[in-house]
Amino acid sequence: MTTSGQNTNHVAINAVVDAVTQRITERSKTLRAEYLARLEQLRSRGPRRASLSCANQAHANAAADSKTKIWLNQAQKPNIGIVTAYNDMLSAHQPYATYPDQIKEAALRFNATAQVAGGVPAMCDGVTQGRPGMELSLFSRDVIAQAAAIALSHDAFDATLCLGICDKIVPGLLIGALAFGHLPTIFIPAGPMGSGLSNKEKAAVRERYAQGKATKDELLAAESAAYHSAGTCTFYGTANSNQMLLEAMGLHLPGASFVHPSDPLRHALTDAAVEQVLKLTEAAGDYRPIGHVVNEKTIVNAVIALLATGGSTNHTIHWIAVARAAGILIDWQDFDELSSVIPLLTRVYPNGTADVNAFEEAGGPTFVIRELLSQGLMHADVMTVFGDQGLASHTTRPELQDGKVAFIAHPDRSSDTAVVRNVDEPFAATGGLRLLQGNLGRAVVKASAVPEEAWIVRAPAKVFESQDALVGAYKAGQLNQDFVAVVIFQGPQANGMPELHHFTPVLGSLMSAGYKVALVTDGRMSGASGKVPAALHVSPEVAQGGPLGKVRDGDMIELNVHTGELRALVDDAIWAARTNPTVSIDSSYGYGRDLFVAQRRVVTSPEQGASTLFV
Repeated sequence: MTTSGQNTNHVAINAVVDAVTQRITERSKTLRAEYLARLEQLRSRGPRRASLSCANQAHANAAADSKTKIWLNQAQKPNIGIVTAYNDMLSAHQPYATYPDQIKEAALRFNATAQVAGGVPAMCDGVTQGRPGMELSLFSRDVIAQAAAIALSHDAFDATLCLGICDKIVPGLLIGALAFGHLPTIFIPAGPMGSGLSNKEKAAVRERYAQGKATKDELLAAESAAYHSAGTCTFYGTANSNQMLLEAMGLHLPGASFVHPSDPLRHALTDAAVEQVLKLTEAAGDYRPIGHVVNEKTIVNAVIALLATGGSTNHTIHWIAVARAAGILIDWQDFDELSSVIPLLTRVYPNGTADVNAFEEAGGPTFVIRELLSQGLMHADVMTVFGDQGLASHTTRPELQDGKVAFIAHPDRSSDTAVVRNVDEPFAATGGLRLLQGNLGRAVVKASAVPEEAWIVRAPAKVFESQDALVGAYKAGQLNQDFVAVVIFQGPQANGMPELHHFTPVLGSLMSAGYKVALVTDGRMSGASGKVPAALHVSPEVAQGGPLGKVRDGDMIELNVHTGELRALVDDAIWAARTNPTVSIDSSYGYGRDLFVAQRRVVTSPEQGASTLFV
């Protein structure tokens, strides 16, 4: 591998970014120290296999091919543990079928070995949207973290390669890897599918179908034209936001995110990741364990990357849990204060019309990172898995030269300013997310996806206890007016906090018809949230006695993105006298949901990561 780029380490850090980072560091001091102490205890001074008994080694080596078995039995060469989220129902993960064999072959060339340590579940939210299975989606993140920990618990590995891309899978793998923070770890993506039917056209067909103006066959044809081959879905939702954040944390090779599965460069990048992770082992002399790579500055860089690109609201939950796994405490106030100084540099659907292929073509993640570093809007002085210039090593783009990966500098300007812009001409002066708070609780809103003329909504409430109830009211002609949809009992303790995309086309259709519409909910809408102003993750949730449960039909609700206010305009005495309704969820059983009752009882609030692991 060769590199050429620019050093941005000398730029002074922005005052707000510095202040937020210092506050996080101080808040996390005790917990972080405990985490690093555990990491040091787990650290080994030689190949992990050397500490295994003969019986342990025999079990671990029994199925290896003859050459690999010889090396494993000698216990003198580094061994890579592969943790894979492969299945062939997720288009994003289907390409991973061949990666373990490729990694094993590459490891042998680099004088090492590799084994599949284990697999983790990987559900597709696109398949379970509006279905009972979606109630397992959020909890699957913690199951993935636990499965990754089980895979690595054999303690037979000197480094880790994680194969995962989509929504809960990357955060889960990252949490699991951080539990083994003494191991160097690199994430290997597989890349997006090619561009198909545009996201804007697909959304239009969905709205027409919701209005009864398109048939089911037409809708299926549109969806199939959008999601048409192996690779990650091309809109900038949670899966692709994952990739942006991993790049900003220095856990990918630079520019690895959006190279197509069939591109020869993709194959070469996977080999290069094997070579690179072996350089980071303690025996190789450049020890970079993931628990050191991920620190307070790295977490802040991830949040900034999210804000600068208008990424998924899911990460206001997931990265709180990721940070906690590394002994770091962050909250929505940190997101909000950073958002006030981080410019919006991209317009990718649902924050625009372009897809991630256009984003990559215009510059992609490493261009965005370079621009932010150039103005001191990211921490450059961090450890990463690549290069010796801190995060500046991740501002180059990969290309294939004589069969090898070379990393070269970007052009000075974006190649498509309708999709990606330089920091001196942003789409907006502030970031994509805002904190809302008031007498309904605390919530987040994806401001970058909402037209500014819709940033203030004051309208009467219509209260629903399920997605189906809202869709039913629409079909009955009861929603042809200005209103705020208040959808309750959608938090993690109530029903697992499923994503609420089932009614998104309905609300979008009503906005297109000229009505002022907004959503307030203790549930999620994730990275696909679009033009509807939506106060999401309202905390405390209604099932925990949160004040959102006091809202009644007809109450005036005000959602103001400009001022950060979220309130019911109800007389104080009347408001105080109200009580919450009783949880009427009947979804505890069936479709595997009965196996997650215990998780629903102990899960923390969204602002604490909606986690069942750190209670």
